Amino acid sequence: MKGYISLLRLRFMLLLQYRIAAFAGVCTQLLFGFVRVMVFIAFYQSTSKVQPISYEGTITYIWLSQALLGLLPWNGDSELQTMIRTGNVAYELCRPVDIYNLWFSRAVAQRTAPTLLRAIPIFIVALLLLPGKYAMGYPHSCTSFLAWIISMFGALLLSCAITNIFNIVTLWTVAGDGITRLLPAVIILFSGMIVPLPLFPQWMQGILKYLPFSGIVDIPARFYSGHIQPSQIVSLFFIQIIWTILLILMGKWLLSRKMKLIVVQGG
Repeated sequence: MKGYISLLRLRFMLLLQYRIAAFAGVCTQLLFGFVRVMVFIAFYQSTSKVQPISYEGTITYIWLSQALLGLLPWNGDSELQTMIRTGNVAYELCRPVDIYNLWFSRAVAQRTAPTLLRAIPIFIVALLLLPGKYAMGYPHSCTSFLAWIISMFGALLLSCAITNIFNIVTLWTVAGDGITRLLPAVIILFSGMIVPLPLFPQWMQGILKYLPFSGIVDIPARFYSGHIQPSQIVSLFFIQIIWTILLILMGKWLLSRKMKLIVVQGG
C-alpha cells in the first residue's frame, strides 16, 4: 500500500508543475462557462414553463461542471498509452506491484492535481467576481456541502475506474483510438456536462439516474445546489460505489486476460 501512496504523491507533485497549462485551462473553461451560461439565460428567458431545475441551480451546475472538468474521464493516461504502443510497458510489468492498482494510483493523481490547479481560480471568479445572473451560487446548506464533498469522492473513484478502462483497452487494440473517440462523447453527454440531466426528457430520467456517468457530474452538482436533498446521500453514494466496483472488476478481468497473451517485441 505504501508503494501506491508514494507513487500517487510523486505523480501528484509532478502534475502540479504544469501551471502554464493550468492557466490556459482556466481561461478556456471560463470562456466556455460564459458561453454555456448565456445559452441557458436565453433558454430560461424564452420560456414561461416551470423547469425541473431553477435558473440559479442551473447556473451553479454549469460552473461546478466547468471548474471540475478535470475529473471527467474523457481520456486515458497518455504516458501509459504511449508506453503500450512502443512496448515500454514491459517496464511496468516488471514492477513488484499489482499493475491495476499501480495504474489506478496514477489515475487518481491525473484526475486530482490538474483539477485543483484549475478549480480554485474558477471558483473564485464564479463565486466572487461575476455579477448576479452570471454568478455561481453558494452551497444550499452545510449538510448539502457535506453531501457534495462525499459525492465528489465517489465521483473521483468512478472517474479513475473509467480512466483505467481507457488504459487497459489500449493493450487490446494497440492504438486505442476507437474507445477514446466514442466513449468520451457518451460520458460528456450523459454525465450532465453539456446539459444538466434534470432538463433531459422525463422518459430518460429513470435511465440516466442509474447509468454510471451521472455520478461524475450530475449527482455532486445537484447536492451542492440543494436540488437533491442531503438525506439521499447514502443511496446515491451507494450507486457511485457499486458502479466503481463493477468497473474495477471489469478492468481487472480485461487486464488479467491480456496479461496471459501479451507479447513485447524488441531488444
